[in-house]
Amino acid sequence: MDGCAAEIVGSVAPLKTLLVGVIGHVDHGKTALVRALTGVETDRLKEERDRGVSIVPGFALLASEQGEIDLIDLPGHERFVRAMVSGATGMSAVLLAVDANEGIKPQTVEHLEIARLIGVRRGVLALTKSDLATPATITARAAEIAAAAARAGLEAPPVIATSTLTGAGIPDLAQALAALLVEAEPRVDDGFPYLPVDRVFTRPGFGTVVTGTLRRGTLAVGDTLEIVPGGRSAVVRSLQIHGRPVERTEPGRRTAVALRGVGLDEIARGDALTVAGLLAPSQWLDVALTAASSADAPLAGGSACRLLFGTTEVEARLRLLDRDALEPGATAPAQLHLAEPVTVPAREPFVLRLDSPPATVAGGRVLDPASRRRRRHDARVLADLNALATGKPSDAVAVRLAQAGAAGATLPDLARAAGTGLERARQMLAASGAREVGDRFIGAPAFASLRTAALAALSGHHRDNPMEHGIALERLAKLLSLPEPLTGLVLRDLVATGGTVQAGALWRRSDFDPARNESDTARKLEQLFRRAGLNPPDESEAVGRDVRRREALTYLVGAGTVIRAIDRVQRRAVLFHREAVAVARTRLAEAFPNATTPETGFLAREAGAALGISRKFSIPLLEHLDAVGFSRRTGDRRVIVDLEPGGR
Repeated sequence: MDGCAAEIVGSVAPLKTLLVGVIGHVDHGKTALVRALTGVETDRLKEERDRGVSIVPGFALLASEQGEIDLIDLPGHERFVRAMVSGATGMSAVLLAVDANEGIKPQTVEHLEIARLIGVRRGVLALTKSDLATPATITARAAEIAAAAARAGLEAPPVIATSTLTGAGIPDLAQALAALLVEAEPRVDDGFPYLPVDRVFTRPGFGTVVTGTLRRGTLAVGDTLEIVPGGRSAVVRSLQIHGRPVERTEPGRRTAVALRGVGLDEIARGDALTVAGLLAPSQWLDVALTAASSADAPLAGGSACRLLFGTTEVEARLRLLDRDALEPGATAPAQLHLAEPVTVPAREPFVLRLDSPPATVAGGRVLDPASRRRRRHDARVLADLNALATGKPSDAVAVRLAQAGAAGATLPDLARAAGTGLERARQMLAASGAREVGDRFIGAPAFASLRTAALAALSGHHRDNPMEHGIALERLAKLLSLPEPLTGLVLRDLVATGGTVQAGALWRRSDFDPARNESDTARKLEQLFRRAGLNPPDESEAVGRDVRRREALTYLVGAGTVIRAIDRVQRRAVLFHREAVAVARTRLAEAFPNATTPETGFLAREAGAALGISRKFSIPLLEHLDAVGFSRRTGDRRVIVDLEPGGR
C-alpha cells in the first residue's frame, strides 16, 4: 500500500511515539522540510506534484533512538484548511514552518490558532529557506515567530534556522523533535479504539483498507469493530504502520487497517472505527468552547458554522449557555445543534469555522457527546459542564450519576459520558461506591438519599401503625415510588449496617420494637384465640368494627402468635393460635405414625376426625401444615414429612 497506504505494522514496539503536525503558510517549505528530515515525499497526488501545493495531509515516519515520530504534513493554502483540520485534531505537538524572508502570513496565524484551540501546547519552530535570508533577518524573524507561538500558548519552543537546499539546521531540527519525543507523556489508553477514517481504498490481497490516526485505544488483528455512524460491523484482517505489518497498534499512531466483512462502498471518509455498542449518534453536543483570539469581533450565540472533528464535517448552530456572545480568546460552556447526527467520543477536540468569510472562529473539546437541548443560564447545567470541562473521566461518571439520581444510568451511558471503554467505566463505578441494580448503576450520594428516605418511610409507618410488626416490601416500594428490586437492595443494605430488621415478609427499623406497643386489647384477643383452640371464631366475629381490635389482630399475626390459614378452594381464612397449631401437629403425628407414603397416608376427613374438628377448620389447617412442610398432599391423601411435634 502506498504512502499512507504503505502505512498498511510484528516488530518490537518503539519506546515512545509522537504525532507531530507540520503547519504553516502555503509555500513556506513544509513538504521540503519533511522530505529533508525523513526522505519521504508526502505530496503523493499528481495534482499536488504538478501544482507544488499540498492538498491533503501527507504522512512520514521520523525514527530516532528515542522512538518514532509520525509527521503529518498539513496543507497550508487557505482553500485546504478543512483538510488541514482533519489531520490536526489528532496531533500532540507541532512543527511550525515559516519562510525566513516572508515571515508570518495569514495561514501561519490560523494554523497556530487551530493548534491552540485543540489544546496543543508543545512544538518546534523552523525558519525555512534561511540560506536566502541575512543574519539580521533571521534574528528578527526568530523573535517574531517566537512571540506568535507564545501567544498561541506553545511552551517556549526552540527556533531553528534551516535550509533544505544546504542541509543547514536539519540535524538540529531532528534533535529538537526527538527532545519532544523524550519529554512526551505516554498517551492514555481510554479502553476502546477510535479511528476516524481519512482514506478508503482496496489492495489485492488486503481487500478494503482504511487509514487514519488511531485517536484512542488499541487495535489488534482479529478485533471486531463497529463503523460509525451506521452500525455496520467489520473484522480487522491486518494492520500496518508506515508499511510495516503489526499485530497490534497503540493510540496516537498513523494506522492502515485492512477490513473483512465490509465493502468499499460501505465505509467512507468521515466514518470512524470503534468498539460495538459504545458510541451513540446525537444532534446535540455539550462543549467547552474557546473563541479564536485573532477574531475581529465577538462570536454571537446562534451563529451558523461548520463543526470539524476527526475527519467529520457537519453544519452546526451555536448555543451559548451563559452569555449572548463570546469575546475573542474567551472560553464558555456551549451547545452545538447539528444538522445531522454525529458519533463522537467525549473529550474529543474540534474546530468551528465560518463559510463566509471563511475563517476559524472557535474550537474546544466535547463534554457530553449525547446531550439534549439545555436551558440557558441554568446554574445546575453550568456547574455540571464546568465539572466536565475541568475534571477527569471519573468526574464525568459522577456528574452523570448525579443527573440520573435514583433512576440510575446504564454502563454504556456512563462510559460514553466519561469517554472510556465499558470496563474502565465499571472500575470507576466500583471505586466510587456506586450500586448496581439490574442493568443500571446508582451513585453513592443518590443511594445514601434512598437509604434516608427508606428509614423515614419506615418511621412514618411505625408511627401510623404502631401495632404492625413492619411493612411488606411491595408496600414500601409504592410509598417510595421505587421499583421493588431497588427497594429490596436499599433494605438489605440497611440490614447490613444495622438500620433495619427483616421479620419474615415484613421490614421494620431496627430501633422499633412492636412488643412495646402491645395493648390490653391485644392480650385479650390472644386469650380468645388461645382458649378457642382448633375451633376459633371467625375473624369478623373476633374483630367486628373495632379499629383497635383490628390493629391488635394485625399485631398478633405479625408476631406469629396468631396464624392465618387459608382455604384456597373456599377462598377464606381461619385464624388459629400458634399453640393450637402445635397441638394439631402432635395429634396428627400420634394418630398417623406410619403415614410416610401415599399408601399409608391419611385423608382430610380422617385428620378432622383425629382432631375433632369440621372441614371448615381442618382444610385450612391442613393447607397451612402443607405450606410449612409438616405434611405433603399426594392425591387425596397426605403424608407426614416432619414428625417433630413443634413448629408452626
